[in-house]
Amino acid sequence: MQYVSTRSGTVHSSASQSFSEILLGGLAPDGGLYLPAEYPQVTGEELSAWRKLSYADLAFEILKKFATDIPAADLKAITRKTYTAAVYRNARAGDDASQITPLHVLDEQLGRGGGKTLMLQALSNGPTLAFKDMAMQLLGNLFEYTLSKNNAELNIFGATSGDTGSAAEYAMRGKKGIRVFMLSPHKKMSAFQSAQMFSLQDPNIFNIAIVGVFDDCQDMVKAVSNDLEFKVRQKIGTVNSINWARVVAQVVYYFRGYLLATTSNDQKVSFTVPSGNFGNICAGHIARMMGLPIDKLIAATNENDVLDEFFRTGVYRVRKSAETYHTSSPSMDISKASNFERFIFDLLDRDGDRVRALFQKVETHGGFDLSGKPGSDGDEFVKIAQYGFLSGKSTHQDRLDTIREVQDEYDITIDTHTADGVKVAREHVAPGVPMIVLETALAAKFNETILEALGTDAERPAGFENIEDLPQHFEVMPADVELVKVFIAKHTGL
Repeated sequence: MQYVSTRSGTVHSSASQSFSEILLGGLAPDGGLYLPAEYPQVTGEELSAWRKLSYADLAFEILKKFATDIPAADLKAITRKTYTAAVYRNARAGDDASQITPLHVLDEQLGRGGGKTLMLQALSNGPTLAFKDMAMQLLGNLFEYTLSKNNAELNIFGATSGDTGSAAEYAMRGKKGIRVFMLSPHKKMSAFQSAQMFSLQDPNIFNIAIVGVFDDCQDMVKAVSNDLEFKVRQKIGTVNSINWARVVAQVVYYFRGYLLATTSNDQKVSFTVPSGNFGNICAGHIARMMGLPIDKLIAATNENDVLDEFFRTGVYRVRKSAETYHTSSPSMDISKASNFERFIFDLLDRDGDRVRALFQKVETHGGFDLSGKPGSDGDEFVKIAQYGFLSGKSTHQDRLDTIREVQDEYDITIDTHTADGVKVAREHVAPGVPMIVLETALAAKFNETILEALGTDAERPAGFENIEDLPQHFEVMPADVELVKVFIAKHTGL
């Protein structure tokens, strides 16, 4: 398996790489994102056999199609070390933790008789109570494996709108040869999210709170990735969703959700995914391209509705920092979706030159237009239906209403982002096709809004009762990439 950049598109280019070669990096040298030269296909026989597997062994079967340069025995050992009931121990009462991502039926009207079925896939049982743990725990073990084989070091530089940061830090804390430098928007996360990150005292963890919004943080990560001399000298790697290994780790739970929701391979399901940076739903797109019988992929946004606008109109229009709303689903307060380029690459039939031109236009003109209207940049909007994409938008009031309804009807407390997903899923659920909403986080991470919606605090797993009271350690900086580079260099000694 070879990988190509979205801005070159050919396996014969000098940018083509193996899985291990791109594992520790982020952007390709030309500024693009890595994707497989071609998507591996899954047969019906494989899908049937996978129904009997544990989550760890399913992860191995899928990952080995992409990580062909890692010995099978080593890869299986890594997935079995990662996906255990001990790691994913924060399951809801009554759930079997060994299931890793159990499925909950929220609403089933007439069942197989053509009715509408709404399901919730629990993805927040890991150490930081968010779906990011599903990929980040694997990344931590993959990084450690690769670095130890080469006796190397890695300085991870990332940005978070809330959950990526804590998931990365908990996965990398104490790992030999790894330091983490994590940017987050100052005072834009929930109190729980901030405490999860800033209370860590491990000497290899560095938190930097940026005066700005998440997109400012993300822009700085990309700027450092594009500074090849600094990146090489400082041994910079990334855990943001521009990292291919993180995306492919998320592909696994789409397969798992499908296999749990169906009994035969002639059935289809749809997924609704709370979306900000397009990484989570991009994994669903890849699963569909591999042959997983997905009917619809529905992107649910909050008030920062860049993706919803595109899937309704064909216009991708990023917002400036001042136009980005601070909402009660803050992990989706994103107005420039860094993974979106991967889908556009496929939508444009893998034309790397056009992709490069379009995303250069994002930087110079704030977006591009594929609606096909006079003066637009193309007419590919008409092809979006072929990929199953739909979208919808949710507001703060929608979140409050949905949290109350799910609590009252199903006795399940969902977080604000998952509420965005449930609200939009209900608008698109179709007869005879189970709709799976991907859970984003446990409600405890966003207690301020849960308290507003329900009048009571969200239940917390053991060990998180007073996390906000712990001492916090972080640096506050302006959105200045040069200052951040100085800080990294100072603390690496390189």
